[in-house]
Amino acid sequence: MTDTMTASNHVTAVVTSWPGVTAGFGSRGEWAFKVNDHEIGHLHGDSVAHFFFPKPLWRELKAAGRIEHHPVFPDAKGPAARRIRSVTDVEDIIAMMRMNYERLTA
Repeated sequence: MTDTMTASNHVTAVVTSWPGVTAGFGSRGEWAFKVNDHEIGHLHGDSVAHFFFPKPLWRELKAAGRIEHHPVFPDAKGPAARRIRSVTDVEDIIAMMRMNYERLTA
């Protein structure tokens, strides 16, 4: 990420460089990333990313402090959120989208 590039611009540039990934607005105004018609994650501006992970991976990521509960599904295991506060957050969001990408393209 650079001083002139926003978090969402940086995530978009990296994630859409992966083969088959598309990005666009979803029905709730989110900026969603998809591969094979499956969402690998989405952004709400430069403030938060949302994902869905298989329950075992969700538990692992939660235990490591990499994700929080999704605000719409606060008791569910699978939906997840990650706030964007730093370059480290942006890089980890990209890494978690890559996890979903690799799972969905395997």
